[in-house]
Amino acid sequence: MYETSYTRPTSLSEAVSILASDDEAKLLAGGQTLIPTMKQRLAAPSKLIDLARLAELKGISVSGDTVTIGAGTTHYEVASSSDVAGAIPALARLASGIGDPQVRYRGTLGGSVANNDPAADYPAAVLGLGATVTTSKRGIPADEFFDGMFATALEEDEILVKISFPVPAKAAYAKFANPASRYAMAGVFVAKMKDGSVRVAVTGAGQNGVFRVPAMESALASNWSPDAVAGIKVDAGDLLSDIHGDATYRANLVTVMAKRAVAAAG
Repeated sequence: MYETSYTRPTSLSEAVSILASDDEAKLLAGGQTLIPTMKQRLAAPSKLIDLARLAELKGISVSGDTVTIGAGTTHYEVASSSDVAGAIPALARLASGIGDPQVRYRGTLGGSVANNDPAADYPAAVLGLGATVTTSKRGIPADEFFDGMFATALEEDEILVKISFPVPAKAAYAKFANPASRYAMAGVFVAKMKDGSVRVAVTGAGQNGVFRVPAMESALASNWSPDAVAGIKVDAGDLLSDIHGDATYRANLVTVMAKRAVAAAG
């Protein structure tokens, strides 16, 4: 058994200081990914920095046309928030479909987005809504945040603090979930913003994680209907292929989920 230590900082600044002082330290939020990987000996951090009780990372607020959610907010809290449901119902519904109740009560928005699992749900909402990720150092636009499978623009000593989501005119998320894990084999978030622009983000299918589909965005900007995307296929060469479904199957799922999402958005 390897040695590791556990620390629970009382402020964000303390957490940043501890993280900067140890290259092998890892941040612990909900622990839904880190703890299993440690059990499998795929991760061996020298120190666990527990962020779960930092008030600076908690909370949901709505101001004007922006919903801001603290990184330490759990999936359950997002799913059950009347503020989120009132402003961006698609985001609340997305959170309600993550994993199972145990995962939703422990897992956090920030942990999911920072980990950037290629099959996670939240990255589709962050990219699909053009959100801004605020860290202990800066604000990062969604289009600049995700940087490939399990990779983001976060620096080694940087902590995700909150995410600000613009309120769209309409939006919806549809996913085809693996029946065992509930991870998305293909999940599509569609949003028509209040300025008329359209964004379509896909999770669960891409070899490099979450991605946008410009062809669908252009089609929906001209004609917001399921028929507008029915004939648009993403390139299977860029998609995942595994025992659960090959790339061609996932390419078809992307189109099907995009149609369902547009229909759900109304």
